[in-house]
Order: sequence, then structure tokens, then C-alpha cells
Amino acid sequence: MVAIKAHQAQSFLNPPGPKHPAVLFYGTDAGLVSERAAKLAALVAARDNGEIIRIDDTDLDTDPDRLAVELQTIPMFGGSKVVRATAGRRITAQALQPLLVGGTLAATLIVEAGNLKPTDAMRAMFEKSAQAAAVACYADEARDIEGLIAETLKPHGLGITSDARELLVARMGADRALSRGEIEKLALYAAGRKEIEASDIEAIVGDASELAIDRTLNAAAGGDARRAVAEYSRALAAGESPQLIILMLQRHLQRLHRIRTDLDAGSSFEDVIRQQRPPVHFKQKDALGVQCRLWSSPRLAQVLKRTAEAAKAARLTSALEEAITEDLLIAVAAAARPAPARGAH
Repeated sequence: MVAIKAHQAQSFLNPPGPKHPAVLFYGTDAGLVSERAAKLAALVAARDNGEIIRIDDTDLDTDPDRLAVELQTIPMFGGSKVVRATAGRRITAQALQPLLVGGTLAATLIVEAGNLKPTDAMRAMFEKSAQAAAVACYADEARDIEGLIAETLKPHGLGITSDARELLVARMGADRALSRGEIEKLALYAAGRKEIEASDIEAIVGDASELAIDRTLNAAAGGDARRAVAEYSRALAAGESPQLIILMLQRHLQRLHRIRTDLDAGSSFEDVIRQQRPPVHFKQKDALGVQCRLWSSPRLAQVLKRTAEAAKAARLTSALEEAITEDLLIAVAAAARPAPARGAH
């Protein structure tokens, strides 16, 4: 029985890594879950030049037995095998239990999941199994972010002033992967210098929660449901409200509808973008161009109606607001890429 608390996770992953054949990473910080799963996979594979395989629900849709086969077969050319699996509708505690209880694992299993209560079947199974471990991954605190800043900037030979560090910590969200990405971007911006200053932070680093919301909206409007849900989880981890995200999505779709209507009337994309108020940020222009090609005005009108209904439902049943918002994001992404009509060639 191994339950690794959030503050113990770092030492748990120190080289050469734990010997457990099955490890679950779970928590509110999707980026940290992914980062730690990747670190453990690399540690295990490095022991004997092993291979790493990724499996999720979509893989099992076409080959339901693949997860069990991969976990119970030895690599043809020797070495270890690591299977990184994402918990979902097919990768469940019920599906994994026979493999853990039966002791037939020929590979290391690493499962990534969202926030799980102590009573959740997946978490309980990993915590109680003699050959498994469950690792909690929760939002970074300020001291964790300061450590991440130092760790990320060190290979670039960059220091950072105290004012800049304080400002950067304030702008980082609760998602480790997003934070690391922003710090890496900052390091590239300051390449060739010795120290990062507060003005550099102002110039290049956006607010993490705003970035997560923007990515959520663009993924949904761009037809990428999986990414929309992942970015939505990151926005929630950064403390954003589901109802705010619905409102922001509604505004985004309204703007997209106005642009699409003007394009249908014969205006050029450049002219329409130039006339938008408030102005379209240059970083958003390409994303809007892609989205305009995906959507028609009638479909945008339909999803705007559904968005209004979701906003009302979230207000009336706040206990379900997270699920309502996630369902809406998935529906919008699906509407962005409608199935071709039967008989179409």
C-alpha cells in the first residue's frame, strides 16, 4: 500500500526511480501529472534502453485488447517496456484490476488521471495494491514556482532580478506544464543576456489563467475536443470559474459569427479583421482564420443558442457547472467539424 503525498512526489521520482510496476499520477494540475508521468517513464526506460508506449481511449476504440497485450508481453528485442495510459471511459479501474491483481504485468504501467477522491475506484485500487503506488499532483505553491524558475533558467545561463522573480511568480498559474512553457519562452526572449528584468516579464509573459482560457476557446472553436478539455482542466486548476469560461466562449463565438457573416457578404478577411472592435490581437489572427474556414454562419448560430442554454443551466445548477461547461466545449468542437453527409464524395 503506497500513497505518495504531494510534498513527497519529488523525492519519489529521484533517480533511479521507484521499482513499483504500476504507478498512478492524479490531481488538479494536469500539467504536473503529465510532467511527472513523463519523468518516471524516462527513468524506467533508461535503465535498459527500454521503450515507451502511449495508449488512450481512442487506441482501445479500434483495438480493445491492446492495453492488456502491451502490458503482458515482453519486448521482442529485450529491454523494458513502459506503457503510459490516460484514464478515461475505457481505461478504468475495472479494466486494470485483473492486470494488477493477477500479477501478470510484464511492463511498467503509468496511468495519468484527473483529480480523484480517496473513494474513487482507480485511486483506491492503486493505493491498496501491494505492487502499485498513487502519486498526488496538486497546484504549485510560490516556493515550488521559484524552484521551477531557477531550474528552467539555469541551463540558459540566466539569472533573474528579485522584482522580476516576484512578478513572474505572480503571473504563473497552477499548471506546471504551462508555467514551464512560459519560462522557456522568457529564456529565449532574453537569450544572450545575463539577467532577466521585470520589463522582460511585462513584455513576454501573459497571465497563466488568461492563457489557459484562450487555449480552451481556440481548441473548442478549432474542433479539437481533446485539447479543449485538457486546457479547460488547466484553467480550472488556475482558479477560473466555469461560468466565466462559458461567457468567454459565448463572446468568442459571437465575434466569429460576425466575422463569418461579413465574409459571406463578400468582405476580405483582412478588412474584416481590421474593422473588429475591440481589435484582434495579432497572435489571435491566424487562429480566427482557421476557425472561419471551419464554420458556417448557420452552425455558429446553432452553437450560440446551445451556449446560451448552457450558461443558463450553469447558473441554475452551480453544482454541475464544471460538467455542463465541459459538455459544451465538446459539443462546440464537434460542431466545428461536422460529419460529411451520407453519399458525399
